[in-house]
Parts: sequence; C-alpha cells; structure tokens
Amino acid sequence: MKLDQDLLSIQEVRDFLHEAKAAQKKLEAMSQSQIDAIVASMAKTAEAEAGRLATLAVEETGFGNMADKKTKNLFVARNVYEAIKEMKTVGIINRDEERKVWEVAQPVGVIAAIIPSTNPTSTVMFKCMIALKARNAIVISPHPSALRCSLEAANLMRQAAEIAGAPAGLIHCLQKPSMEASNELMSHKLTDLIMATGGTAMVKAAYSSGKPAYGVGPGNVPVYIHHSANISKAVGDIVQSKTFDYGTICASEQALVVDLAVKRQLLEELQRLGAYLLNDQEKQKVASVIMTGKGLNPKIVGKSPQDIARMAGISVPEHARVLVAEEADVGLEYPFSVEKLTTILALYTVTDWQEGCRKCIELLEFGGLGHTLGIHCEDLAVIEAFGLEKPASRIVVNSGTTFGGIGATTGIMPSMTLGCGSFGNNITSDNIGPQHLLNLKRVAFGIREMKLEPESITVKSAERIADTLSDRAKLGISREEVMQIVKSVLSDMQLH
Repeated sequence: MKLDQDLLSIQEVRDFLHEAKAAQKKLEAMSQSQIDAIVASMAKTAEAEAGRLATLAVEETGFGNMADKKTKNLFVARNVYEAIKEMKTVGIINRDEERKVWEVAQPVGVIAAIIPSTNPTSTVMFKCMIALKARNAIVISPHPSALRCSLEAANLMRQAAEIAGAPAGLIHCLQKPSMEASNELMSHKLTDLIMATGGTAMVKAAYSSGKPAYGVGPGNVPVYIHHSANISKAVGDIVQSKTFDYGTICASEQALVVDLAVKRQLLEELQRLGAYLLNDQEKQKVASVIMTGKGLNPKIVGKSPQDIARMAGISVPEHARVLVAEEADVGLEYPFSVEKLTTILALYTVTDWQEGCRKCIELLEFGGLGHTLGIHCEDLAVIEAFGLEKPASRIVVNSGTTFGGIGATTGIMPSMTLGCGSFGNNITSDNIGPQHLLNLKRVAFGIREMKLEPESITVKSAERIADTLSDRAKLGISREEVMQIVKSVLSDMQLH
C-alpha cells in the first residue's frame, strides 16, 4: 500500500523530534569548553564549504549570485562565529557580586527552524550554530524549492558537530518538506521554541502555534538621503548594498527618499555607478511584472536587472546593476513602493527632512514596520530625530542597510534573523543570537531585611477597645480605668 506523502512527512517530523530530544539531553550535560569546540568545528566547516554551498543554492533556487551567496555563508562562518565564540552559555554565566544575583543558563530544548528560499544555506548554518551554542537541538524545515542545498548545509553542520564530540541526532533537516510537516513541527509537544524566517503567512503560523517563537516581518526599507550627506559615499554604499545577491536580503534598500537640493547629484552618481533610470514607458512595463495579485512576483526575486528587463519586454545595458524609477505615492496600486527582493529601487523626492520623515514612515507602515531604516546624513540632530521617531528596529546611519542591518558594517549583533519588535508583531526587536535561545535562571541571595510598617493604633482605637471590653466582660472596673490601662500599654509599645 502506498502511503500518503503528507503522512510520511508528518511521521518524519515526529521521528526527528524524538531523536533531537534525546540528543539534546546529552548535549545539555556538556561543559562550556566542549560546546565551544563543537561550534568552532561548525564554523570551520561553514567557511570551507561556503563556495560550494553558494553554488548549490543558486543552481537550485535561481535566486541571487554565487559570489554574494558565498559572502553570506562566510559572514556566518566568520562574523557570527566571532560574535558568539566567547559567549557564556553553560552554568553560571554572570555573577553580580553587589546585588548577590547569579544568572544560570539553561537551554530551551528543541528548536524548530523555518528556512527561506532566498538565503537557504547561510540561514541553515546560522541557526544550527546559535542553537548548539546554547545547547539546543534543532529540526529544520527547509523551503521546498531549496531542499537540496538546505539539506546539504544541515548535513555538513551535523557532521562537523559530531566530529567535535556532539551527540548524534542534534541536527535534522526534513527531507519531505510540506505545509503539513511544518505545522506538525511547530505545534508538536516536543518542540520548545520556533525560529521562523520566511513569508508573512509562515511567520503568522509560527506565532499561532502556541509555542514561543521568534519570527521576522517584511523589510520594506526606506533610505533617506539628507542634503548634508556625502553623496558619493552614500550612493556607493546604497548600490553595493542593494545589488548584493541581487537584493535577496530583507534588510536591503527598497526606496530612496532624497532631498530635492541634492537630487540631481544623487541621480548623476547613481548612473555613474551602474543604475539604470527607467523612463515613464519602461517604468510601466517593469511595474507590470513586480506583482502578482497583491503579492510580490516570485519570478523577479533575486534576479539581475537584465533578467527583469527581459521579463518586462524592455532593453537595458549589460553594465546596469539596478533599475531605478521615480515614484510619488505609496500603496498596492504603486508596485515600486512594495518590498522588492530584487534589483529594483523606487526614488522619492522631498523638500526637507520633515517631509522625508513622513515619507519614510508611510513606506514602513505600508510594508516594513519594525524592520530597518537607512539614513545618509552628517547632521546629528536630523539623525537623532530619525532614530527617535521611526517605527524601525534598526536605524542604519551612513552605511548600506543590507550590511548594516545584519551587523556586518555596524556594531549591532551579527545575525541572519532580524526581529521587528511589536511594530511588526514580533516578540523582539533584536538581532537574534544564542542569548535568545536560553532560559536564564536567577539565584538571588537575601541582602536586606523586609521592613514592615507597624500597625497604627490611635486613641480612637483605644476607646473602641475599652468600649468592647466594658460591654462584653465583667471586669469589675470602669470604662475610664480600662482606657488608662490600654493607653499605658500603647505607650509602652510606642504606638500611640
């Protein structure tokens, strides 16, 4: 009898979770030095295999390019590893001697990881490394269109971990991914936490599973260019950032919002660095391929300007690196205003930073709440105003948002999973790392006595006591004598 594929995929999830749970208990008993050796081995393998995995990802998904995917893999192997390698994740990880509080790290258990097709190998390796650093097991649900490369990345991480002494069964990747399998993985009783990177529907499913979840929202990233900016550097950063892996990172620039005073200079610099400015007719043709219904057309994701031009029926030079169209409005009827995970930029013109502020908020509210905002500016007061007012979790200043958002060119935590906070219906606005995959227990010593306020007894209280005693008891003394006795007692207790 031929078994239903959905049933097979659900059974695979259950088998993997049971193996992962047993292996995680063994990992939990390991020392910090043992954990660190395991993660170091994984990072070393990630670095050695970065190029091959990049090739596999591009060949399987058709998204991005091999050189930049290799760079993403190396970012995980080097930048992320460098950020987490000294992190304490075992036993007492902090002692506050003044407050007499110890912080004790305990793993959350088994993590369900949802992987996107745009960054499959780098995200798999990233989530495996931070999961094991915090002594957790991980079961990966890859995107079906990136199954082979995700599976290879997971297998490499598993082999590297086990060579360094990790118990077998810590890392699993579904070989029969499906919506049913993902739902089973996220809702199963053995799953302790979810890390969901993917489409809005998948992230919503993660938050609806009843389990703790780190999900990420869309990143419709606006970038404001103030008249004080170093335009040459700003445009260089923007073009490098937006064209990286053909725009597949969610923190990449989506719309430029430029002051009118420097617009001409900006356009000249954009063209010098390979931007192709669409005319009205070309803009309409490109707009027609950006969306399908109310969503982004998956066929343009991670594609070169030349590929997009062919789809739209226009011709662009071979040296073109990004397509730019001027826009004025925001909404579904204006396709250039949506999040475009590809080599397309919208360009908005404003008169001053206040108008630029309003336009950036409008773009964020349309499709990027809580994610990332860029600003190129030399005026600290304007930078501060943008940092204070915008509903974005990462305000990247004078750097490309792709690299600044993930922590490659800024001082924030290097990560491939970027929280959007309550703005984007996420549980955190942080760049996710091992510290988010731990339970922190506090051992707290008594350092002071609790002071209780004495009960306040007034003269009227004494009178009520006297009345009660004289009414209810045959004391053989008068009410006045009872009052004197009560007052004497209160005086001795220093309560009057």
